[in-house]
Amino acid sequence: MNKPHQDVVLETRNLQHTYREGGLVVPVLNGIDFSVKKGEMIAIVGASGSGKSSLMQLMGGLDQPSEGEVWLAGHLLSAQGEAARGKLRNQHLGFVYQAHHLLPEFTALDNVAMPLLIRRLPRKAAHDRARALLDAVGLGARGEHRPAELSGGERQRVAIARALVTAPSVVLADEPTGNLDSHSSDSVFQAMLELNQSTGTAIVLVTHDRNLANRMQRVLSMQDGLLAG
Repeated sequence: MNKPHQDVVLETRNLQHTYREGGLVVPVLNGIDFSVKKGEMIAIVGASGSGKSSLMQLMGGLDQPSEGEVWLAGHLLSAQGEAARGKLRNQHLGFVYQAHHLLPEFTALDNVAMPLLIRRLPRKAAHDRARALLDAVGLGARGEHRPAELSGGERQRVAIARALVTAPSVVLADEPTGNLDSHSSDSVFQAMLELNQSTGTAIVLVTHDRNLANRMQRVLSMQDGLLAG
């Protein structure tokens, strides 16, 4: 069992996944070999139901494949216990979804700091890091506002700051601009681009938006449970 090259932060090998529907076994992923290098920006496009979100769930260690392997930062996820997988996710992964999943009772600053507070980082250090990330996404003046007081685009930029506050190896972004107008979508993408360039965090983006996808370094298409690019 060979570990991925040290420049590879995420890799899948012969990744397969099925689910049951009544008495049928329905294949979703049919043997995906895919790798993400440090700092890469990759888009995955495809029709609804093509398996994009299932792939993201498996790459994020949130679900177990029917067959195949997922390697994160040189570690085989299936060889880890639940606690170890959780620790690897916390250290090396950030997640951004179409719904921002911010905690409504907390300020933007506390939402961004939350992953660091979960790691038991001292509150001042966590807030200092969170403020720097809010500044980086253009929301330095909005730190004391709660999600309900922010626009949709601002909430997504807070979610991106939260995903990057731990300096992960890779961010998995599943339709992060799907609910936004074109102006807000562009501002969210710019925030992701600038943070990728300044932090070196790789970004894997699932999107229906071809214009957005074409601004990434690599574009892969999901069809019939396989990736092509």
